[in-house]
Amino acid sequence: MSLTLTDVTLTYPDGDTRLTALDRVSLDVPRGSLTAVVGPSGSGKSSLLAVAATLITPDSGTVTVDGTTTTGLTRGERTDLRRHKVGIVFQQPNLLPALTAAEQLQVMARIDGRSAAKARTRALELLDAVGLASEAGRRPHQLSGGQRQRVNIARALMNEPTVLLVDEPTSALDHDRGAAVLDLITRLTHQRATATVLVTHDRAHLAAADRITEVRDGRLHLPAPTR
Repeated sequence: MSLTLTDVTLTYPDGDTRLTALDRVSLDVPRGSLTAVVGPSGSGKSSLLAVAATLITPDSGTVTVDGTTTTGLTRGERTDLRRHKVGIVFQQPNLLPALTAAEQLQVMARIDGRSAAKARTRALELLDAVGLASEAGRRPHQLSGGQRQRVNIARALMNEPTVLLVDEPTSALDHDRGAAVLDLITRLTHQRATATVLVTHDRAHLAAADRITEVRDGRLHLPAPTR
């Protein structure tokens, strides 16, 4: 397994008590597979993603990323783990206005210490993989919403993560563009052998997911794999 959550509980302060966001959640996501997590607003989907990304430390339970158990890691060690093992596709692309599509990706590699030449080669390869080879020199305002989200996905793959976490990628897209983005994520998961968790409210285009699970009141309801 590339991503494993075991008996994870997460609570938040709520006045004199604590609100349970995740209640003894366990989840295994192998490499090369996509698990879609659905559920109503406030059910715990975002908390699950944040814990899996090591952005939040749970009250109890363990998170294991590509064989590394994150319990006891320092903040710096968790940051290093995310940089090398975890790709995050945020709900909004948040691209830097002054940078081209290729430069958005190159920044990630330069932070990791790669040479400029290697960073550009990798960036162009990924833009080609998401169907944007011809748009590499365009800035965000010159791209459509769907194209910006594709750059967002390519950026998350720049440092070759083993785990890919995707947060509501279609929330700002129309039906057809949303379907195209979900198809792209599914294809890249299998091609790049990432352990992918996709949080979404959109159940319409999840037929290709390896597993669809629902979060309700902080608990995970995990049916059999879809294939």
